[in-house]
Amino acid sequence: MQQKIKSRDEIKKIVNILREQNKKIVTTNGSFDILHVGHIQSLVDAKKQGDVLIVGLNSDSSIKQYKSLNRPINPEQNRALMLAALACVDYVSIFSELNPNALLRIIKPDFHIKSKSGFTGVEKEAVEESGGKIILQEDIPGLSTSNIIKKILEAYSRKE
Repeated sequence: MQQKIKSRDEIKKIVNILREQNKKIVTTNGSFDILHVGHIQSLVDAKKQGDVLIVGLNSDSSIKQYKSLNRPINPEQNRALMLAALACVDYVSIFSELNPNALLRIIKPDFHIKSKSGFTGVEKEAVEESGGKIILQEDIPGLSTSNIIKKILEAYSRKE
């Protein structure tokens, strides 16, 4: 699993080799804090769009900035290892910025996959400037890390 987790410099070298091999590169990004079936389905579907799937993973510090000081639940190295354990994920690269644009500009994906509900458009320019396309996926209703956390808190706050 560890061999799938790559630094930005390593990803740059890998992408250059993949381009020489005419491989279609697909990216997606997110925090993947508590991995659930919605994440799995979106990653499996993303992989179907090309030859290689690279996941940009928000660092702990970036999640704290854009979600909450109480997040993430799982530290970045654990989240990266969980993603790397999935057969559909070829590489994982952790980024510390609030958005994945710097990483996307290095990778220059053919396709960048986002959920319709999670798409703010911030990645659009970075993807399209190198000729890539954004693909929006449907979410599985009711499945989100926030909903799972809420359910856990409710379950443990009840008096039995």
